[in-house]
Amino acid sequence: MFANTEELRILRDTVRRAARERIAPLAPSIDAAGEFNREVETLCWDLGLLTLIFPPEHGGAERDQGTALCLAVEEIARHCAASALLLIIQAVGSFPILHGGRPEVLQRLLPRMVENRELAAYLVTEPSAGSDVGALRTTAVRDGNEFVLTGTKCFATNGGVASVYSCLARTSAAEGRDGLSFFLVERDRPGLKVGKVEKKLGQRGSNTTEVILDEVRVPAANLLGQEGKGFLLAMKDFDMSRPAIGAQALGIAEGALAEMVQYAKQRKTFGKALCEHQMIQQILADGATLIEASRGLVYRAARLFDDGQRNTKLASMAKVFASDAAMKITTDAVQVFGGYGYMQEYPVERMFRDAKLTQIFEGANQIQRLVIAREILKETT
Repeated sequence: MFANTEELRILRDTVRRAARERIAPLAPSIDAAGEFNREVETLCWDLGLLTLIFPPEHGGAERDQGTALCLAVEEIARHCAASALLLIIQAVGSFPILHGGRPEVLQRLLPRMVENRELAAYLVTEPSAGSDVGALRTTAVRDGNEFVLTGTKCFATNGGVASVYSCLARTSAAEGRDGLSFFLVERDRPGLKVGKVEKKLGQRGSNTTEVILDEVRVPAANLLGQEGKGFLLAMKDFDMSRPAIGAQALGIAEGALAEMVQYAKQRKTFGKALCEHQMIQQILADGATLIEASRGLVYRAARLFDDGQRNTKLASMAKVFASDAAMKITTDAVQVFGGYGYMQEYPVERMFRDAKLTQIFEGANQIQRLVIAREILKETT
């Protein structure tokens, strides 16, 4: 239904096959190693999945970029959430550059990123500034034709493998969200150092690090968008990324439900198949219903984004609903598997851990509910 053009159907089918045949067999070892997988990265470049939101002349989709991203993320996340996250972060990190970069910067950077297969990362979160972006302390001070950036970023996905960073920093003494600006920072800039690599509960195959900026100098032309308007650019980025997080959660939930159904058909208890017990049937029915509802929200939000319409409310709804659904479905899957569900031998244990992150990043679900309520109140005034 949501792959409603020939291009989207081809994309979905291609990614579905590649995810099943190439990524799924690697998923357990990726999780066990807890390391970034270059084989998956190469596959994603080969399939054109890491430039989906780029301009078409640089490998991007001709249209329906938000929907295309969600479709690709969903199909990969069914088998390996960490691999799907690579697509999301490439899009999130590139968004401020694509929508705020000066033409001369884009003409230099985009061909190089595509040719050299360079990854992007998003430097916003800090030890004291997560959901509260207004508490951000990293500074960018103008010095002639340069800005000097100083601060420490944490939880930077792709932080240790990226070549370019979209970095949010404070450019004025204004408090809160005012006075924040985005900058393009390239990996080879003196003073930029990758700090510790985080060891995570789930989505362990994604690279998550500290990034330390010690008086890093960037050209003034690397300012992305208007000075002092970085928060607004970040919010536009969220309108694109939150449906994609919802798609990741949707894929995780679909993978868990498929495992649950297969196991319930094979496992026998009290003389009959597990799936013949009414309590198990209720779990399966509830999971399938939540998945269909999640799919509707995710792709409606993506469609609004693609049509250039405001989707902030739907994007947050998609993210919060799909991630909560994924957490419930993966929890139920562990329960249906019983003791085996608690063992690493079966994939539902990994899916359970992977699902949790979808409730936290790109705006914790508690924040999403505030965003939704704020949008509702705007509509009724």
